[in-house]
Amino acid sequence: MTILRAHIDRFGVGADGRLFRSGRGNVVASSTYSRVWAEARRFSLPPERVASPLAGRPYDLRHAGVSLWLNAGLPAPEVAERAGHSVDVLLKVYAKCLDGDRSRMNERIEAALN
Repeated sequence: MTILRAHIDRFGVGADGRLFRSGRGNVVASSTYSRVWAEARRFSLPPERVASPLAGRPYDLRHAGVSLWLNAGLPAPEVAERAGHSVDVLLKVYAKCLDGDRSRMNERIEAALN
């Protein structure tokens, strides 16, 4: 959040609330976005990861975020609302992303029963 707040303090947001915009204040062109994304991956990932599909598209960050929220134990209806999904769609798409750590799940069940 610190980096995000620093960005907003330095550059502000667009009239429509966008964080990132072109030099003229317009929507960033998809070709520019793709080029900058590829450059950011090369800058932030080790070489073996750059060659992998990890965070290959900006959308992958959304997927990672929703998966993180579910694995952190947020209730599915809350995650669905934040992600802009119905609970049905959320579970259909993200159920396979739930960490199958049985011992942790058993601890949660035990705690709920006590």
